[in-house]
Amino acid sequence: MEVPLPVVIAKEDKWFVASCPILDIATQGETEEEVKEMMKDLINDYFNDPDTPKPELRTIMQVSLTNIPAEIPEGVLHSKASPPTTA
Repeated sequence: MEVPLPVVIAKEDKWFVASCPILDIATQGETEEEVKEMMKDLINDYFNDPDTPKPELRTIMQVSLTNIPAEIPEGVLHSKASPPTTA
């Protein structure tokens, strides 16, 4: 059975860090492609390990992703990129 799992990937300094919150696992890689492949392998290892407790299917299927708008005071974040524009 193939089930889509939410994975968050973020750039932290020179590393790409990937986490799968529903399984409580994470990994890192030097490139985005590398970290995706490493996460895929880690998820496979997770489900193939008989000693690792697994979540219920309904728990996995009830996951939702959303963005929460946050007011961030000016100067708190340091960025070389221009802020996103709204249309």
